[in-house]
Amino acid sequence: MKTPLDSAALDQLFREARTYNAFSDQPVSDETLHALYDLLKWGPTSANASPARFVFVRSDEAKKLLEPALSEGNRAKTLAAPVTVIVAHDLAFYDRLPELFPHTDARSWFAGNDAVIQTTAFRNGSLQGAYLMLAARALGLDCGPMSGFDNAKVDAAFFAGSTIKSNFLINLGYGVAEGLFARNPRLAFEDACRIA
Repeated sequence: MKTPLDSAALDQLFREARTYNAFSDQPVSDETLHALYDLLKWGPTSANASPARFVFVRSDEAKKLLEPALSEGNRAKTLAAPVTVIVAHDLAFYDRLPELFPHTDARSWFAGNDAVIQTTAFRNGSLQGAYLMLAARALGLDCGPMSGFDNAKVDAAFFAGSTIKSNFLINLGYGVAEGLFARNPRLAFEDACRIA
């Protein structure tokens, strides 16, 4: 039987975690980015498909590629963030299933079935993006997830000629309170859930 995490850990992952709009200038190291992926990769996906692909935009050159795709409201904070993660998914994820799910021919479940490919890649790639945020918080990083960008421009700049499509962005770093909005309410259990 597993032991529940203590209250401080739950605060860090959920209750006290915030969406940050500003970060300190402390860099996020390569080692931290590797540790981040080494945690998030263990989150479950359908048939272990692991369709998510991540680009850690950190260099000035990469930020210049990203800048034209950003909405006006997201531009300054994204360019100032130490790292921006492009959370994407590979529509050819099923080609890796012989390696990732070797005990049956799972590739045949997807090959030629575009609707199932699209749904599976998007759903599970989104899950992996959420795992990334939890892993980042577990490692002491703060996150600023967002839409508010032109997917087609991001895909042209970072994934041209590939089967990879962008989903959403996450600014990463060590957050500062400046720029935080007041905490918004959440729905009560009775408003969002039922036990059947």
